[in-house]
Amino acid sequence: MRPEFNGFSPDLLKFLEELAKNNHREWFLENKPRYRETIQIPMSNFIMAFAPSLDKISEHFIADPRLNGGSMFRIYRDARFSKGKTLYKTNVGCQFRHEAGKNVHAPGFYFHIEPGEILIGGGIYKPDSDALLKIRTAIAEKPEKWQKVLKQKKFKDHFTGVYGESLKRPPRGFDAEHPHIEHLKKKTLFVTKTLSADELCSASLLGTVQKTFEAASPFMQFLTEALELPYSN
Repeated sequence: MRPEFNGFSPDLLKFLEELAKNNHREWFLENKPRYRETIQIPMSNFIMAFAPSLDKISEHFIADPRLNGGSMFRIYRDARFSKGKTLYKTNVGCQFRHEAGKNVHAPGFYFHIEPGEILIGGGIYKPDSDALLKIRTAIAEKPEKWQKVLKQKKFKDHFTGVYGESLKRPPRGFDAEHPHIEHLKKKTLFVTKTLSADELCSASLLGTVQKTFEAASPFMQFLTEALELPYSN
């Protein structure tokens, strides 16, 4: 039975707005109970409630509601890779990662929440060179199949296209005149749909996310199978 979830509280966005103005240890420690009540627990509840819907799309993607180490992203910024001095991210979200993936660079469905930018969708973020070569090869060798994915009505109704960081020149070994050369140049491949703050806080949020992920499913299946990983139930 699906746990009840009726949308996030407006307090979630309010907390992130305040954090952006007070991004230091003292403020966060003082407000950590708020973080737990307005972000961690509601996000865990969302993940738990969405798990049955995700399983219907593909049983190979994981919805792990743990507060730490699961599908939810950490609020703490990794200082090793951060250009700035801030300690905490001013966005929250989760990734429903493929069971074969151990990090954010695996294929996954995404939910990103930030004041002024709320996104849902899926894709793969900066895969390693071997994985990226497999994806590029699949697009290059199966252009009609890739085109069919991008031209589906559900896909076009939800997404404006595939985006992500790209090379300036065609990757080595690929035809510069290929009809999908702009996609072959990408180092990250994402599709996303923007939500409003009202949609984030709506009781219909679960259904909205489900429909969006279903629209992204053929795209996700193409990427996943290009990596020789299982997708279909």
